[in-house]
Amino acid sequence: MGAFTDKLKTLFGLRKAVSAELFDDLCDLLVEGDFGAHEAYAITEKLQEACKKEKITESDAVRRRLAVLLEDMLRTGSVQNNAFDEQTCDCSDTALTVILLLGVNGVGKTTTAAKLGARYAARSAERGIARKPALAAADTFRAAAIDQLKIHGERLGLRVIAHQRGGNPAAVIYDAIEAAAGKGLIIADTAGRMHTKAALVEELKKIDRVVESKAAGANYLKWLVLDATTGRNAIAQAETFKEAVAVNGVIITKCDSSARGGAVFSLAATMKLPVLFVCNGEKYEDIAPFNPKQYAEEFAGVA
Repeated sequence: MGAFTDKLKTLFGLRKAVSAELFDDLCDLLVEGDFGAHEAYAITEKLQEACKKEKITESDAVRRRLAVLLEDMLRTGSVQNNAFDEQTCDCSDTALTVILLLGVNGVGKTTTAAKLGARYAARSAERGIARKPALAAADTFRAAAIDQLKIHGERLGLRVIAHQRGGNPAAVIYDAIEAAAGKGLIIADTAGRMHTKAALVEELKKIDRVVESKAAGANYLKWLVLDATTGRNAIAQAETFKEAVAVNGVIITKCDSSARGGAVFSLAATMKLPVLFVCNGEKYEDIAPFNPKQYAEEFAGVA
């Protein structure tokens, strides 16, 4: 968000006094920063009303007030964000958790699966639990995805359940659940591209049905992995995957300086999807729980 945040800082630096032009320019800039036009107009109008009511007359104070409204947008829009308890994902000797990672090819699903595996393996070690997460290579359409997950599994000391390339993805998930015997944590990588959107949606629905029937009563989480640099395309991707299965969380990858970051607010406001984790980097530890306050302040340039 670095480049976009610099533009925001410049805007408020050039316009020291609060004026209608400041809010007009801010609205345009938010749209440029991958906010939806509707969300940009709504939050600018709300900001203008708050500044008038609170008698805010300096642009720096406007920017700080914007950060507060952005945080509220993330918290109240993605209603599940406050309810997410990461402990429910930990390995257990008495219960099973299945995390299905969804998303188009190239967003970093396989690497994210490994990062989550490393994270929850470390949490198990901290709690004195011998059981480790298992990785399921359900992206059977790319041989590289299967091989990559196996390499991560070897490095992390995690079991990888995999079939041959071109196999049935739902069968991989079935075998992973069978092997778990009702305990621990399964993190499943899935395909992100097939010859048609309809075929992809149907394949994901098939996997969904397998988990619902084979792991009935398990803690079942469907997390969408989105690339922060894709901008508004992330919203279209979220719509597709939400259509296929009831996605209940988002992981944002590639949160570097080239990502403008505004699409996250649309995910919260329009789609009611909570962001759970952010990733920036290739190391296993380069994943962190999403912090709405920190994200809003960094976006507004007040952090």
